[in-house]
Formats: sequence, C-alpha cells, structure tokens
Amino acid sequence: MLFRWHTAPMPERIVVTSEPLNAETPLGRDTAAITPVGRHYVRTHFPRPSPPHEIVVDGAVRNGARYDLAALQALAARTLTVTLECAGNGRAYLEPKVPGEQWRLGAVGTAEWTGVPLRTLLERADLGPSAREILFRGADRGTPKELAREIAFERSLPIADALADDVLVAYAMNGAPLAPEHGAPWRLIVPGRYGMASVKWLERVSAIEEPFAGFYQHTKYVIDGAPLPAIAPRAVIVEPADGARIPRPLPDTEGRAGTFEIRGYAWSGVGGIARVDVSVEPARSRSERHWRAATLGQQVSPDAWREFTLKMLIIGAGSSGEFETEILARATDATGTTQPLEQRHNALGYMNNQARPVRVRIV
Repeated sequence: MLFRWHTAPMPERIVVTSEPLNAETPLGRDTAAITPVGRHYVRTHFPRPSPPHEIVVDGAVRNGARYDLAALQALAARTLTVTLECAGNGRAYLEPKVPGEQWRLGAVGTAEWTGVPLRTLLERADLGPSAREILFRGADRGTPKELAREIAFERSLPIADALADDVLVAYAMNGAPLAPEHGAPWRLIVPGRYGMASVKWLERVSAIEEPFAGFYQHTKYVIDGAPLPAIAPRAVIVEPADGARIPRPLPDTEGRAGTFEIRGYAWSGVGGIARVDVSVEPARSRSERHWRAATLGQQVSPDAWREFTLKMLIIGAGSSGEFETEILARATDATGTTQPLEQRHNALGYMNNQARPVRVRIV
C-alpha cells in the first residue's frame, strides 16, 4: 500500500522581494521535470527595464552586427533543457546569517530554452586575434548599495566558454516567447553556470581585449575573491513536504506494512547526476546514518535536473504513538563530487549546497 497525503495547492511563485522581483519556484508534490514559466524562479538585480529592440555585437571583431528578433529567428536554432540555479540558493539556512536575498531552496528551475547558439553570432562577427573575453550587458541598470553610481548588469565569459555549443541567446522558454521577468525579448543561457551568468534583457555582446573587472564579476559572485565555479551538486526532496504528517496504516492480511514515497530532483553543473543516496532516521539518531540508493529517472540532459524516488516502509505499522523521522538526500555527480552534509559558509552566502533535512511525523 502506497500512502498519499493531502497537500495544499502550490502557489505560482514564492515572492522574496517584490521590487525588484525575486521569487522562488515552489518545490512540492506538483514539481515536474519542466518548470512552468509562471513558477520558474526569478532573480532580478535592478528594476525591470524597457526591453531592448536589438542586440549589438561589437568590440574586437571584424564584422560588427545588430540583430533584431526577426534576424535572430532567421538563424538556425537549438532547444536545450537546462536547470538554472541562483548562486545564493540555500542562503537562508546559513548560520550565522549573511546579507543577500534570503533564498531557501526554490531559487532553481528547469526549462526548455530555444534560441541561437552564441557561437553563431561570434563566428559571423569574426573575432579578432586580440579578443580575450566576451562581455554581456543587460538593459537593466541601477545603483548597488555598495556603489555610488549607476551601472548596468554585466558579466563576461572566457572566449572558449562563450564558443561552447550549448551557450544560447534564447528567445523562447517552454515553447513560448520569453516572459518579461525572464528577460524578454531575449537572454543568455549558460548551462552549468549559476544563473548570474545567463544575462537577461541582453542588449550588447562585446569582444574585449582585457579581463572584465566589473562589479558583478569581481565584487559579487565570488568566494574569497575567486570566481564561482560550476553549479555544485544538490538534491532536494519535494515529497513528502517538511512537517508532513503521514498516517500509519494497519498491516494487510499478510502482515505487510504500508509504504510512503520519497521523491525529489538532483542536479550539478559538471555533468549528470550519477547517484542520489537517501537516509531515513529517527530525528534523535543523527549521529549514525544508513544510506540507501534512490532510483534515478531519465537524465534528459546533462544540464538538467534528474528525478529520484525511493519507497520506504512505514516502520512499526499498526503500533501506537507518534514519532518524528528525518529524511536526508545527497547527490553525487558524474565527477564523483558528493553534496556535503555541512553548511558551506562564506561572506556572501554563495553555493551553500548543504543537504537539507525534511522532517515528517508518522502518526
């Protein structure tokens, strides 16, 4: 007997700040492999800008160009399934607290992105021999509290990374034109990197001759002065919910106990997920954990999250008395890197991929 429990309908998004908009994907029983546009998390640094009418490609190139939407759509397109995650996901759980948006675990989402490979635009531009990086400028502008001047949101990539086949200038999400909060009419998508690399409202792509040292490249999105690496492996349990009360049915006529299902998603920025291990222990027995390998679903893309499931017996079916159980999941990616059980603390609260427990009561 597989037991299901009632949960309230999931909201469209969980708003962290309203202006500028920062909102989490609600992770729960209804979480699917592809995140609907209206539920996909949103990270915004400045007020939403007027959408750009064209992208300018310039700098250390021989053939500068301008592209409007029709010109982009006339080029050969690709569709990729990519999980985007904010570098601050999990920041709310850090102790001691650190500044920044207090994301729990929902600053993540997976979508099908359609657009033109950035490589196509760069090859048509014919990069000059002095080009070292590609700089991306969004149309959004503002004054960070750490600065006394207005800046645009800008990020750069090394030439080799910018020329990767899977970096897109995307104009569609889940088969529909981009929504305004997701960067309409087009945005950058950089698989495997934290979301800040996927610049929204993209208005300029410039080949530059010196390493970019802008605010969002060397002051923010660093740990101890070093740029953030690829997305660290993480597994998140979406069912059961934290705090759920799971009824304990009587054994059937053959003495078999009921079961409940643990389900979640795992992802990493350096290849696919190789394994997810799950521990289910009484809340008082955290010193010793016994791990079981979960069943992995299809790896749709090495850049997309992967579902995992595990069915667990309801211990002590038919007996009386409630007790609390703690469920923990940790992911291991294709490189052998395993999600830590301890918090990853740093001054700006980035990459805290500590495995987070879900506590349920068997009643």
